[in-house]
Order: sequence, then structure tokens, then C-alpha cells
Amino acid sequence: MLELGLKTLIAYLLGALVGSLILGRLRGVDIRAMGSGNAGATNALRTQGRAFGLTVLIVDVAKGVLAAAWLPGLSLPGVGHDPGLPREWLTLACGFAVVIGHVYPVWFGFRGGKGAATILGVIGAIDPHLLAPMVLCWFLVVVVTGYVGLATMLAGVAATVAAYFIEPRNASLVGFCAALAAFIVFTHRGNIARMRAGTENHVRRLWLFRPRTV
Repeated sequence: MLELGLKTLIAYLLGALVGSLILGRLRGVDIRAMGSGNAGATNALRTQGRAFGLTVLIVDVAKGVLAAAWLPGLSLPGVGHDPGLPREWLTLACGFAVVIGHVYPVWFGFRGGKGAATILGVIGAIDPHLLAPMVLCWFLVVVVTGYVGLATMLAGVAATVAAYFIEPRNASLVGFCAALAAFIVFTHRGNIARMRAGTENHVRRLWLFRPRTV
């Protein structure tokens, strides 16, 4: 239990290193006071430009990969590996903890991003086969609707469905993806409210059915 507790804590603290907020401080800005107010890659791109947004995306994906692929196998001094702790469960615990850290970062007043990029890194590290359905779903939804938030939520659902069909006997993976999908919906509840009110922003460059202006 000591290994589980320490590594889960480390994963949370790693997730709390929110890319947009760290890079924003170096630039002298707080991205949470700009645009949508979200500390994620999409708002970083919209308010600070492509280079900044891409860097934020890389940082947030990378910490998800580190938490799920590297941290579970790390030998901590004085702790070692718990023989009674399944590695799969430790990996899933670290994966979820890093996402929680990104959304509720202790370093930044528990106001972080929505977790999409970090979830992408976690799922890619756990099972890369799930990435293609996620990315394809995300792109198709954005093209059809223009809503990034909706695309992100449905991408989480796509990962769960893909996990069920690709590894139907791996109930822990399917349940993990379902939990992440539910959490994505929760963190995007503001987007849902804005879509219902008709005030949600569209990504016009990718939106195939955008209204044509004269």
C-alpha cells in the first residue's frame, strides 16, 4: 500500500504541473484570465498563438505518458515494489491521479485545465490502440459540429467503446476508460451549458458546415 500511495501522490503532483500556467508565468500572463478561462491547450492556442498552444499540448500529454508508462515501474528508495500490488492497477491509479492533478492543481489554487490532453497521454501509454478511434472521433465531430468540447467528450466515449471491442476481457481497462469519459463530461459541463444556450465557440477553420458569409 505504501508504493500505491506514494506513486499516486507523485502522479498527482506531476499532473499539477499545468503546462499553460507554468509557461504563462514565464510570459507574465495568467491564461485563466483570458479567453474561455480554461488552462488548457485550446485556450492557450486561441489566446497565445500556435507555438505556445503546441508547447502546452506537448507538456500536458507528456506528463500523462510519464505517469502511466514510467512511474509505475520506478523504484523508489526505501519503498521497492509491492509484490501484492498488481502492476495494472498501479498504472491505472497513477493514470487517474495525474489527470486529477491537472484539473485540480495544488500549485495553482486547484484551478487547472479540463484534462483532455493529459488523458490522451495516459491512454496512449496504457493502450496505443485506443488512440486512433479517439483522434478520428474527435476530428469528425469537430468537422461536423465545430465544437471542440463536444468532440473531446465523444472522444472519451469512443475510447471506452474501443476498449470494450479491442480488449473485451479487460474489464479494468474498460472501466477505467469509462471513468475517464465520465470525468471529461464533468469537466466540460460549462461547454455543455454554453452549447445548450447557443453561445459556445466554434472552430471555424475545421468546421465543414460553417455558415458562409457574403
